[in-house]
Amino acid sequence: MTTATPVATASVDYLLHLADNALVLGQRNAEWCGHGPILEEDIAMANISLDLIGQARLLYQAAAEQMGPEITEDRLAYFRDVPEFRNYTLLELPHSSPLAGTAASDRDYATTIVRNFLYSALMVLVWESLQQSRDSQLAAIAAKSLKEVRYHLRHSRDWLIRMGDGTEESQARAQSALNHLMPYTQEFWTASAFEQTALSDGTGLDMAGLQADWLSLVQDAVAEAQLQTPTSKGFVPTGKQGVHSEHLGFLLAEMQSLARAHPQANW
Repeated sequence: MTTATPVATASVDYLLHLADNALVLGQRNAEWCGHGPILEEDIAMANISLDLIGQARLLYQAAAEQMGPEITEDRLAYFRDVPEFRNYTLLELPHSSPLAGTAASDRDYATTIVRNFLYSALMVLVWESLQQSRDSQLAAIAAKSLKEVRYHLRHSRDWLIRMGDGTEESQARAQSALNHLMPYTQEFWTASAFEQTALSDGTGLDMAGLQADWLSLVQDAVAEAQLQTPTSKGFVPTGKQGVHSEHLGFLLAEMQSLARAHPQANW
């Protein structure tokens, strides 16, 4: 008599971490809808947002299956509060930067591009690794998401190089965005309890083991853009542990307002 191998399932917190990352960045990028620097970029950023929100939906569905029939993907996206979100702090920051211009210009495209580049360079490596997850559902989500994030990386990398190798102002904005955002990437490599559990049970991966490959991707693109790779040292943010910047509350208030105003509605 043989004993069947138990099916491995990633923890709810681990799935929510991955989902929250995608949802929050998708919401941030969607703020460019109707405000893109050119029409083609307006459409491109909208499509990237839809990709990310689609990834979040699949991950929320996987988490909801473990949490009970009363929990749905919509409930996880629209009816959790700030301390319940597990996204990287990097992804909730506004688009502004020290070189964003006047108060009326609160969106800096260089900040958006640099953030997308730093995150998509990470997620190419994450999704590649998670294709081997012991959680077969997560592995399938990873395979689908990898195809999308490869485009996100190519798009943001091309724009980073274009800005760095462009005018004096575009280069200054790209360098300022790198200087501003790079320290937040330390959170990628500081393992949380749920990441350690996912690593130990084979459903997750060793994030610290990706750091060298990620840094190589970043440094190659930054050098090609004729920019300087800034230090990543400083305060280590704790967004994936539920301790966020002041910006996430405003983002969620806008994103969740309609669903919370009509909690019994069917869409």
